[in-house]
Amino acid sequence: MVQSASQMVQLPRVPDLAAQRAAMQEVSFLVGKWAGEARLLRGRAELVELFQTEEAQYKLDGLILVIEGVGRTKSTGEPVLQAFGILSYDDESATYRMRAFNDGRFLESQVKLMEHGKGMTWGFVLGEIRTNSVLRINGNGEWTELAEITIGPEPPKKLLELAVRPQK
Repeated sequence: MVQSASQMVQLPRVPDLAAQRAAMQEVSFLVGKWAGEARLLRGRAELVELFQTEEAQYKLDGLILVIEGVGRTKSTGEPVLQAFGILSYDDESATYRMRAFNDGRFLESQVKLMEHGKGMTWGFVLGEIRTNSVLRINGNGEWTELAEITIGPEPPKKLLELAVRPQK
Protein backbone atom coordinates (compact mmCIF):
# COMPACT_ATOMS: atom_id res chain seq x y z
CA MET A 1 0.00 0.00 0.00
CA VAL A 2 1.39 3.40 -0.97
CA GLN A 3 0.64 6.43 1.18
CA SER A 4 0.73 9.92 -0.19
CA ALA A 5 2.85 12.57 1.54
CA SER A 6 -0.30 14.36 2.70
CA GLN A 7 -1.51 11.20 4.48
CA MET A 8 1.82 10.78 6.32
CA VAL A 9 2.17 14.32 7.64
CA GLN A 10 0.36 14.97 10.87
CA LEU A 11 -0.48 18.61 11.32
CA PRO A 12 0.27 20.19 14.69
CA ARG A 13 -2.65 20.75 17.02
CA VAL A 14 -4.30 24.12 16.58
CA PRO A 15 -4.26 26.05 19.87
CA ASP A 16 -7.56 27.24 21.30
CA LEU A 17 -6.82 30.97 21.35
CA ALA A 18 -10.14 31.83 22.98
CA ALA A 19 -9.38 29.43 25.85
CA GLN A 20 -5.88 30.89 26.22
CA ARG A 21 -7.18 34.47 26.33
CA ALA A 22 -9.88 33.52 28.84
CA ALA A 23 -7.32 31.81 31.10
CA MET A 24 -4.99 34.80 30.87
CA GLN A 25 -7.78 37.04 32.18
CA GLU A 26 -7.40 35.14 35.48
CA VAL A 27 -4.09 37.01 36.03
CA SER A 28 -5.48 40.46 35.20
CA PHE A 29 -5.01 41.42 38.87
CA LEU A 30 -1.33 42.05 38.01
CA VAL A 31 -1.89 44.47 35.12
CA GLY A 32 -0.67 48.00 35.73
CA LYS A 33 2.22 49.98 37.18
CA TRP A 34 3.19 49.30 40.78
CA ALA A 35 5.75 50.88 43.13
CA GLY A 36 6.93 50.25 46.67
CA GLU A 37 9.74 48.61 48.57
CA ALA A 38 11.63 45.33 48.65
CA ARG A 39 14.37 43.55 50.56
CA LEU A 40 16.76 41.35 48.60
CA LEU A 41 19.29 38.83 49.92
CA ARG A 42 22.66 39.34 48.24
CA GLY A 43 25.32 36.78 48.90
CA ARG A 44 24.73 34.57 51.89
CA ALA A 45 23.66 37.16 54.46
CA GLU A 46 23.49 40.75 53.12
CA LEU A 47 19.97 42.22 52.94
CA VAL A 48 19.62 45.20 50.59
CA GLU A 49 16.72 47.67 50.92
CA LEU A 50 15.23 48.62 47.55
CA PHE A 51 12.75 50.93 45.90
CA GLN A 52 10.82 48.48 43.72
CA THR A 53 8.72 48.96 40.60
CA GLU A 54 6.70 46.37 38.73
CA GLU A 55 4.92 46.84 35.42
CA ALA A 56 2.65 44.19 33.93
CA GLN A 57 0.85 44.40 30.60
CA TYR A 58 -0.81 42.12 28.12
CA LYS A 59 0.79 41.56 24.71
CA LEU A 60 -0.20 39.57 21.62
CA ASP A 61 -3.86 40.49 22.02
CA GLY A 62 -4.05 39.05 25.52
CA LEU A 63 -2.17 35.78 24.90
CA ILE A 64 0.78 36.68 27.14
CA LEU A 65 1.42 38.90 30.12
CA VAL A 66 4.84 40.54 30.35
CA ILE A 67 6.10 41.65 33.76
CA GLU A 68 9.16 43.81 34.36
CA GLY A 69 10.49 44.41 37.85
CA VAL A 70 13.29 46.81 38.79
CA GLY A 71 14.72 47.22 42.28
CA ARG A 72 17.04 50.15 43.01
CA THR A 73 19.05 50.54 46.20
CA LYS A 74 17.63 53.12 48.57
CA SER A 75 21.14 54.42 49.27
CA THR A 76 22.41 55.07 45.71
CA GLY A 77 19.50 54.40 43.35
CA GLU A 78 21.63 51.78 41.57
CA PRO A 79 19.56 49.03 39.89
CA VAL A 80 20.41 45.73 41.56
CA LEU A 81 17.35 43.67 40.68
CA GLN A 82 16.15 43.64 37.10
CA ALA A 83 13.79 40.85 36.11
CA PHE A 84 11.52 40.26 33.13
CA GLY A 85 8.91 37.52 32.94
CA ILE A 86 6.62 36.24 30.23
CA LEU A 87 3.52 34.45 31.49
CA SER A 88 1.41 32.34 29.14
CA TYR A 89 -1.24 29.63 29.25
CA ASP A 90 -1.05 26.27 27.47
CA ASP A 91 -4.61 25.20 26.72
CA GLU A 92 -3.57 21.64 25.82
CA SER A 93 -2.07 20.90 29.25
CA ALA A 94 -4.20 23.50 31.10
CA THR A 95 -1.11 25.02 32.73
CA TYR A 96 0.37 28.47 33.15
CA ARG A 97 4.06 28.79 32.29
CA MET A 98 6.55 31.54 33.02
CA ARG A 99 9.88 32.24 31.39
CA ALA A 100 11.83 34.62 33.63
CA PHE A 101 15.00 36.51 32.72
CA ASN A 102 17.49 38.11 35.11
CA ASP A 103 21.25 38.46 35.48
CA GLY A 104 21.90 37.16 31.95
CA ARG A 105 19.98 33.91 32.53
CA PHE A 106 16.49 32.61 32.00
CA LEU A 107 14.52 29.93 33.75
CA GLU A 108 11.16 28.36 33.06
CA SER A 109 8.56 27.36 35.59
CA GLN A 110 4.99 26.23 35.94
CA VAL A 111 2.80 28.80 37.69
CA LYS A 112 -0.18 27.84 39.83
CA LEU A 113 -2.99 30.27 40.55
CA MET A 114 -4.34 30.46 44.08
CA GLU A 115 -7.23 32.19 45.79
CA HIS A 116 -9.06 32.98 42.55
CA GLY A 117 -7.89 36.38 41.42
CA LYS A 118 -5.63 36.95 44.41
CA GLY A 119 -2.29 35.24 43.86
CA MET A 120 0.02 32.65 42.36
CA THR A 121 3.00 30.46 43.19
CA TRP A 122 6.03 29.27 41.23
CA GLY A 123 9.56 28.05 41.75
CA PHE A 124 12.78 27.34 39.92
CA VAL A 125 15.49 24.71 40.22
CA LEU A 126 19.05 25.37 39.08
CA GLY A 127 21.44 22.65 40.23
CA GLU A 128 21.43 22.62 44.06
CA ILE A 129 19.49 25.89 44.18
CA ARG A 130 15.71 25.85 44.58
CA THR A 131 13.39 28.81 44.92
CA ASN A 132 9.77 29.07 45.90
CA SER A 133 7.78 32.27 45.35
CA VAL A 134 4.33 33.29 46.54
CA LEU A 135 2.65 36.40 45.12
CA ARG A 136 -0.58 37.70 46.64
CA ILE A 137 -2.77 40.75 46.37
CA ASN A 138 -3.48 41.55 50.01
CA GLY A 139 -6.57 43.13 51.57
CA ASN A 140 -5.13 46.62 50.95
CA GLY A 141 -4.75 45.93 47.22
CA GLU A 142 -0.95 45.65 47.49
CA TRP A 143 1.07 43.16 45.44
CA THR A 144 3.15 41.29 47.99
CA GLU A 145 5.72 38.70 47.15
CA LEU A 146 7.88 36.39 49.22
CA ALA A 147 10.60 34.29 47.59
CA GLU A 148 12.66 31.75 49.49
CA ILE A 149 15.87 30.11 48.38
CA THR A 150 17.24 26.73 49.41
CA ILE A 151 20.81 25.76 48.60
CA GLY A 152 21.56 22.07 48.95
CA PRO A 153 20.69 20.76 52.42
CA GLU A 154 20.57 24.23 54.04
CA PRO A 155 17.25 25.47 55.45
CA PRO A 156 15.30 27.94 53.26
CA LYS A 157 16.18 31.65 53.52
CA LYS A 158 14.19 34.71 52.48
CA LEU A 159 15.52 35.73 49.07
CA LEU A 160 13.08 38.53 48.28
CA GLU A 161 10.28 40.23 50.13
CA LEU A 162 8.33 43.00 48.42
CA ALA A 163 5.22 45.12 48.74
CA VAL A 164 4.17 47.42 45.90
CA ARG A 165 1.05 49.49 45.41
CA PRO A 166 -0.81 50.42 42.22
CA GLN A 167 0.28 53.72 40.65
CA LYS A 168 -2.18 56.04 38.96
